[in-house]
Amino acid sequence: MSALFNSLLATIIISLVSIIGIFFIFIKPKTVSKLNLFLVSLAIGCLLGDSFICLIPESFEQLGFNYKPSLLLLGGIILFFILEKIIRWRHCHDPHCLFKEGQHKEGQHVVTLNLIGDAVHNFIDGALIAASFQISFSLGLTTSLAVLLHEIPEEISDFGVFIHYGLSIKRAALYNFLSALTSLLGVLFVFLVNFSINNFSQFLIPITAGGFIYLAASDLIPELHRHESKISTSLLQLSCIILGIGLTFLLSFLE
Repeated sequence: MSALFNSLLATIIISLVSIIGIFFIFIKPKTVSKLNLFLVSLAIGCLLGDSFICLIPESFEQLGFNYKPSLLLLGGIILFFILEKIIRWRHCHDPHCLFKEGQHKEGQHVVTLNLIGDAVHNFIDGALIAASFQISFSLGLTTSLAVLLHEIPEEISDFGVFIHYGLSIKRAALYNFLSALTSLLGVLFVFLVNFSINNFSQFLIPITAGGFIYLAASDLIPELHRHESKISTSLLQLSCIILGIGLTFLLSFLE
């Protein structure tokens, strides 16, 4: 199968995750909160595993053992920091947090800003997935897994925001899904640009690694520390992080 087909298939599957909030809306918030912490832990493992096991080694192999991969990786961290500042990318991954922050309703513009931020976010996700599949199937697969696992708690959070601000379940699911489809535009953008700029995807790989490291370290790991937890819960979170790393390591051997 071609890299384009694999990229489109992966982004379509990930886009379908956008409606996952429907299944959680009928579950007790406390139960969703506990489940989210383990999903976040698994996402951390996959993001870090993909970065350090797959993306960074691939970057040095493609661009050489020089300063370029390192500078691009740092550039990815800075880029994601800027994006977060501009579109307020960070989401609360806890339903309780959502409703605490939403005590003062700010109106329809909150939904609009959330949709714009998610659309940009998903566009970039699609671009990163496309760049990875252009390098190799295994790299595309591990990157897609990292994006998928990061998207699950985030989409649940977004769905909660839409419901909280008065949208119906049907409309919330539709808005979330339409926003997720911008990832397809990200895929097409990378493939079109790659025709005019040689090795464009190679330069996106270390940027992807930097972005993933930033998301895991500045967004997701602090989310785990925000909650008081028992030793047993902490050990389960650690196990999920290690499991995520292990999954990316195993998938890196697939071709």
